[in-house]
Amino acid sequence: MNNYLMADISEIIERYRNKKGIVIPLLQDVQELYGYVPKEAVFIIAKELSLHPVDIYGILTFYSQFYTAPRGKNTIKVCLGTACHVMGSKELLNFFEQKLNVKEGETSKDGIFTLERVVCLGCCGMAPVVTVNDNFL
Repeated sequence: MNNYLMADISEIIERYRNKKGIVIPLLQDVQELYGYVPKEAVFIIAKELSLHPVDIYGILTFYSQFYTAPRGKNTIKVCLGTACHVMGSKELLNFFEQKLNVKEGETSKDGIFTLERVVCLGCCGMAPVVTVNDNFL
């Protein structure tokens, strides 16, 4: 196990030690540091908090804000809500998949782009909507 990773995670855990309701904020801090929550971090956190790794994974997989794999430097989100779908967003998603050579939910081999499908970005009047790093296109 990477000693740097262990030191970083241990430092984050110490900030939360002996406090209640710390798992989600702790995981958010780990993700902020690494861009995702590494598998090794899950085992360190579980051990330090006397939890089972499956309990940590239950949280990571329940909340869509968490990622368990490295992400691209840029995230492209294609809205597939009703208005966007009607206006052709599925074709946009297909275009990005072809151009980036990835499927939705994947990161390009060069680590530059992650492609995501989202249900609604809240701006149906602009349909179809795509964001790159939270910038609307």
